[in-house]
Amino acid sequence: MKSSPSTKPLFSLRPATRSALIIGGLFFIFIVNAMFWVGKKALEIRRERDATLSANQGRAGEMVLIPAGKFTMGSNDGQSDEKPLHDVKIDAFWMDKTEVTNEQFARFVQETGYVTLAERDIDPKQFPGVPLEQLKPGAITFTPPARVETLDDHMQWWSYTPGASWRHPEGPTSDINGRAKHPVVQVCWDDAVAYAKWAGKRLPTEAEWEYAARGGLVHNAFVWGRDKVPDGKWMANIWQGSFPNENTGEDGFRGTAPVASFPPNGYGLYDMAGNVWEWCADWYLPNYYEKSPRTNPSGPDTSFDPNEPGVMKRVTRGGSFMCSDMYCRGYRPSARMKTSPDTSLANTGFRCVRSTTPN
Repeated sequence: MKSSPSTKPLFSLRPATRSALIIGGLFFIFIVNAMFWVGKKALEIRRERDATLSANQGRAGEMVLIPAGKFTMGSNDGQSDEKPLHDVKIDAFWMDKTEVTNEQFARFVQETGYVTLAERDIDPKQFPGVPLEQLKPGAITFTPPARVETLDDHMQWWSYTPGASWRHPEGPTSDINGRAKHPVVQVCWDDAVAYAKWAGKRLPTEAEWEYAARGGLVHNAFVWGRDKVPDGKWMANIWQGSFPNENTGEDGFRGTAPVASFPPNGYGLYDMAGNVWEWCADWYLPNYYEKSPRTNPSGPDTSFDPNEPGVMKRVTRGGSFMCSDMYCRGYRPSARMKTSPDTSLANTGFRCVRSTTPN
């Protein structure tokens, strides 16, 4: 009985056919092994990448990756220093989801022994003629009078308070008990920079800050959209009532609020409007937009404020719980404010960023 071709033994085939089958089988085994090795290596790379990303995020705290892109910076409806409108390109970077909290700043102080400027002894040589008993460390607190005639003079509601500091935001009799998740305040620019360096981060440039604050929205008045109070819902911790004497607290807060008390913007960032002003890296110039670079502008190399010509100032952004339609409207993403870097205020804090590539 003859065997059918399908049952014919391998070695009964012709030599050429047998060789082809053997080579094909070896090639198949090679391909399978190669695919297994490539898949295994890809899995190892993916696991290593995920572990690295997890470790980086752990070291960074709660940060969000802000994608590279282009946006229109400034506003035609704000103050003169918000003009002209201009397009800016920004590289990707990481940004803290929230403002740095009292809890986070306390950890920094505990680990480093850092003393903020508001807590340091004052050098009498820097203030000749001032009696020694008046040279006490402190900071600027919000102390509005019972009545104001005009809003042109902000010194009516700000006063230097000895003993005020990040630990005692409203003065020596106040404290931060129960405010661990509130943004740290009464930190000057140098204090913020010191914290950022300790955390392996930096302060954002003014352009990075505004780009991130807009959250991908184009030409919107607010970081959440076009309406200040959409569907009657307050979207930020700002001032309601007659400034500076009456804050009705309709948004739920009359002072600082715990971070992330309001919805995030399109990039997942909280409190990019209201709560506290945030330090930026840039020096302040009112006309900087007229000549600033169109790619990753880092601010001018000098400062000038026509309201206080002799005082160098840094930019702050985002507004605070004290901002209202009556006064600064600083909760708009384009709004700019400026403060001398050695000043600590009851409504000013900061958040940090990190570049995606080494500087």
